Amino acid sequence: MPDILVVGGGAAGLMAAYAAGKEGADVLLLEHNEKTGKKIYITGKGRCNLTNDCTRDEFMREVARNPRFLFSALNALSPQDMMDLMESHGLPLTVERGRRVFPASQKASDVTRTLMAMLKEVHASVRLHADVEHLLIRDGRISGVKTKDGEEISAGAVILATGGMSYPLTGSTGDGYRMAKEAGHTVTAPLPSLTALETKEDWPRQLQGLSLKNVTLSLRAGKKKLYEEQGEMLFTHFGISGPLVLEASCHLPEALEGVSLHLNLKPALTPEQLSARLQREFDAQPRRALSTVLQTLLPQRLAALFPDLAGVDGNRTCAEISRQERTLLMEKLQDLPLTISRRRPLSEAIVTRGGIPVKEVDPGTMHSRIMPGLYLCGELLDVDAHTGGYNLHIAFSTGYLAGLSAARAM
Repeated sequence: MPDILVVGGGAAGLMAAYAAGKEGADVLLLEHNEKTGKKIYITGKGRCNLTNDCTRDEFMREVARNPRFLFSALNALSPQDMMDLMESHGLPLTVERGRRVFPASQKASDVTRTLMAMLKEVHASVRLHADVEHLLIRDGRISGVKTKDGEEISAGAVILATGGMSYPLTGSTGDGYRMAKEAGHTVTAPLPSLTALETKEDWPRQLQGLSLKNVTLSLRAGKKKLYEEQGEMLFTHFGISGPLVLEASCHLPEALEGVSLHLNLKPALTPEQLSARLQREFDAQPRRALSTVLQTLLPQRLAALFPDLAGVDGNRTCAEISRQERTLLMEKLQDLPLTISRRRPLSEAIVTRGGIPVKEVDPGTMHSRIMPGLYLCGELLDVDAHTGGYNLHIAFSTGYLAGLSAARAM
């Protein structure tokens, strides 16, 4: 009978098992896949952006939902602690643009290999192909788990680290939510976060594959600004994607009705500067077609399409464009609206938004406030953040705190 069972061998589960083993607990990690860390292998496009080289306060500013809940977890395992831990176990790291931290080898498999070596160091056991189906509850507290083949495994505590519902092929199938409900927890409906967006308008599809840099995207609900940032985006066969869009998706309300998305294609220019720039281009090339002259301001494919978006005939020469039409062009260049029809499916999202409400979990220990002996961590929790290594570090830090706390409570 192990002291602690960890259900799930992803980032949170591996770190929970290590932390508990480091405290001297007898730990058994149960993973239903053929190997641990399957989602780690695909993060950062296979390179694993494992954390961000920032302070705790900077980190919390990048958390879209329930940042204060992470205060104790980030104190237990800060980004710097995580970097030190990996490097002290033989994994050299490198810091790239946006302070994103990667293994120097650029191989996500090296992160998983290091974590597995850390588990071996603290004598934590791992069992693969172990499908946990139910939590065992006796006398009002957790007493272990039951697998799908009927085996009952007893333990003093269970750390649930099964992940959310994004990338289900890696094993994140939502089983943890069902088991948490069996223990009395509620579950906020899972939604995709850090996800691409589908648009009602068809014109983004005509620009499929075109990437825009240094544009500003803003989200509004009526007059309230939900999000605004400058960066890079991509047009796709369904709508829009890219870093800017993924980050914006974190800030969408659950219901999309009444939410508007706006693109500023020339954020570096004031309206006055843009007006003067347009006039200058028109004066320099009065006999050329509008759609051709707009290529001095926009990528060729967008320039060809843009006059229609502004309600102006792109085949007319610049000399034929009226002042009113020039004003329409200028306004659309700095406020091009798009209508979001829906988020892309959860199976394509980078992280899951929603899950177990943080009010049901003790932030100082990751212990359930509802079921004694149960600890919850990682993507199961209703906490998610922007891109840049933050979400993976949330998994590592909450898992680490859950492991420490469970072991110290033995």
